[in-house]
Amino acid sequence: MIHAHIHTNTVHDRIESSAICKLAAAYRKIAHTVCQKTCPPRRCFVGSFSRVRKPWWPVRGPAAASCQLVISRDYYKPKYVPKPGIKGKAYRRIVHFKDEYTVEPLEVTNLAGRDPVTGRVVAKGIGGGIKHKYHWINWLRDGPTDLNEKPKEERVLEVLFDGCRTSLVALVGSGKELYYILATMNMKEGDILRVHKGIPRIPIFPNEGDCYPLGALPVGTLVNCVEKYPGLGGFLIHAAGCCGTITEKQGDRVIVKVPSKKPFSLDQRCMATVGRLSNELHGVTPIGSAQRNRELGNRPRSGLWQRKTGRHGRKIKPPPRVRAFDPYEPKKDNTWQLTLNGL
Repeated sequence: MIHAHIHTNTVHDRIESSAICKLAAAYRKIAHTVCQKTCPPRRCFVGSFSRVRKPWWPVRGPAAASCQLVISRDYYKPKYVPKPGIKGKAYRRIVHFKDEYTVEPLEVTNLAGRDPVTGRVVAKGIGGGIKHKYHWINWLRDGPTDLNEKPKEERVLEVLFDGCRTSLVALVGSGKELYYILATMNMKEGDILRVHKGIPRIPIFPNEGDCYPLGALPVGTLVNCVEKYPGLGGFLIHAAGCCGTITEKQGDRVIVKVPSKKPFSLDQRCMATVGRLSNELHGVTPIGSAQRNRELGNRPRSGLWQRKTGRHGRKIKPPPRVRAFDPYEPKKDNTWQLTLNGL
């Protein structure tokens, strides 16, 4: 938008408005030149010229006349709508958790691939399926920290199927407590599991299903439900048939190779469950029919068949670097703020 204000000294100069009109024409020409450089062709126009009307009473002193030129665009500009969904978040179901932990199956609301806030479709391949109850997993397995104390013992009461996850779930009891954990491959009813948080000088040799810190386990042990930070709870390796491997120890750090072949450097105090997760045939079992795929909650895809020729070959990438996980610590602010007073 271009504004032009013209001040005249006498009434006679105001009456003779032809000069003002000429000046307005000059501003209009300038506006067209600017418009051709900034706007797409045939999609802009220049507003009209407006001037102050001459009053009928005598005017003395300086008078003012305004010249306003407007540059606007008349092409369609779509309204910006943020893309629904959060990267890395699945829109399959919402679990209605209670205030306190319970072993009762929790109610579930299926989302069918839609954003629960906007209702827009985020994942087109999700929809339908059998509605399952959700078994609340206790990811934080607690135990004594003193090496002189005996490990905490847990008894497996039942190994059952959970439709909301791929691996099996085990109901364990210790004292007056009941909670669910992820079952390992050879876990069965009546097994005794041990949990301890102490790190001895000599590594121990645990049984499958036991839970110990990474620093207490020997190199080569298969682990699952590994903590990312000490006290966070089982965060890594939850899928059926998966397990990580302890490859080496570096001081107070332990290198764990996860199923994606990436090495993670974790604190030696991070807890981990020993063994491989159950339902190891999940990834190699064929679905069998389209109806079974719909029962799993997957919508049909496009029927377009595409040949995989392998024309571009396979990329040879260097091995990934070791990624270290440490608790978040806010950085110190070293900026100085100076104020000038008394000016």
